Amino acid sequence: MGRVKTKRRCARTSQYRDRRDCLHTVYFFNSLNRHKHQRQLKSLAPPGEKCGLAADRVASVLMNEALVEVFFAPPRLRKYVKALSGSTVTAIDTRGKAMLTRFDTGLTLYSHNQLYGIWRTAARDRLPKTTRSLRVALHTASNCALLYSATDIEVLTDSELAEHRFLTRLGPDILDQRVSAADVARRLLDGRFRNRSLGALYLDQSFMAGVGNYLRSEILYTAGAHYMGRPSTVDKNTLGRLARATLSVSRRSYRTRGLTVTQQLAKTLRRRGLPFQQHRFWVYRREGLPCYRCSSTIVRASVASRGLFFCPACQASSQG
Repeated sequence: MGRVKTKRRCARTSQYRDRRDCLHTVYFFNSLNRHKHQRQLKSLAPPGEKCGLAADRVASVLMNEALVEVFFAPPRLRKYVKALSGSTVTAIDTRGKAMLTRFDTGLTLYSHNQLYGIWRTAARDRLPKTTRSLRVALHTASNCALLYSATDIEVLTDSELAEHRFLTRLGPDILDQRVSAADVARRLLDGRFRNRSLGALYLDQSFMAGVGNYLRSEILYTAGAHYMGRPSTVDKNTLGRLARATLSVSRRSYRTRGLTVTQQLAKTLRRRGLPFQQHRFWVYRREGLPCYRCSSTIVRASVASRGLFFCPACQASSQG
């Protein structure tokens, strides 16, 4: 957080000499609120969104740049240092919580953040101060991408990627721009998924990789689909809305860093003074509050051992 631009820190004084000091104090606490909202966003972000944002940061410093230094902490990976030194990063893909960093040598760095892994980027001469364990470091002439605390790290060939034990179990990534609503509709009607309840299906990473708990509630609400409905029993229109909402809600949340409501509604709700969590979502964590569309009371249910939120009026028609 940047320094408050007054002669003294407003947070450490109880009296103010003039109106400018008071305005700076407001700025200080607004900054605290912004940082609080950023922490809330990170804690709620689904796996695909967190990994996608990390991939964007890493791509911004590595894409199409030659690596001048490579470091691997796991001894089993150190044999790849020579092969990757001098190589160029050609693509960075995500599959759920897994990131695939591809090199022009034909090798790919697979990393899965699990619970504690985190990617950070920095200028090469200004490495971050942290007590975390550095696992991977990829340096260009001016910048670096650093992976801390992760343990699931591999360097793989294309054939090894095609047979990878984790990747082969995942469905298409919700942030993959090559995936269309028609693709999602086909998966909904696939024999593996068509008779599953929607509330359980949308947490299954083999259906669509990267959907987390809040996206599940928001997608079903946007589509007007009840969580007990099944792809095989909902009507054609609901199925089409589900397929479209799966991508549109996920991508809007990623693009706006966490909004699933429309930006116009978010702006209106902020003007009314609603707090961050209340102007961010349609239904998630809004139990007991009125639906923004019909004013019915939002309800919470437990599905697949996780909280699911829905509007009993807007999502009543597709129960099956």
